[in-house]
Amino acid sequence: MRWIWIDRFEEFSPGVSATAVKNVSLAEEHLHDHWEDFPVMPVSLMIEGMAQTSGILVGQARDFREKVILAKISKAEVSEPVVPGDQLKYQAEIVTITDQAASTHGTVFKNGKQIGTIDLMFSHIDQNLAGTKFPKENFVFTGQFLRLLAGFVEVPGP
Repeated sequence: MRWIWIDRFEEFSPGVSATAVKNVSLAEEHLHDHWEDFPVMPVSLMIEGMAQTSGILVGQARDFREKVILAKISKAEVSEPVVPGDQLKYQAEIVTITDQAASTHGTVFKNGKQIGTIDLMFSHIDQNLAGTKFPKENFVFTGQFLRLLAGFVEVPGP
């Protein structure tokens, strides 16, 4: 099972930027498990939502030929709690991209108000971990992730 922390893309500019949305719902069990008396979206899951938004952007920049994994959280600041009924918006942009890695800058919005920034670094693992054997298929960009891009860019078939 794989958890997806974004609901849809609103904008996608290949190789440049992407905006994804996450609607926070009381139906999500992790909210109850975090603080029962005050259900709140954990910041770690907001970081993961930004990582998915940015990672898909980075992967698409290379036509999904690379296995892209999160390598480093350079900066993560969130100034307000996010509760059920709130809508998160993740705006990501590529800062640098090379054959081995990429860095991204992200801005987090809650109900239209900026509440944070998340800067990430990604590794293209086929290029970086010499001698390590990975499956030939791209196990990072599965159909679940690629379906989020429908209508924005052409995605590789099965």
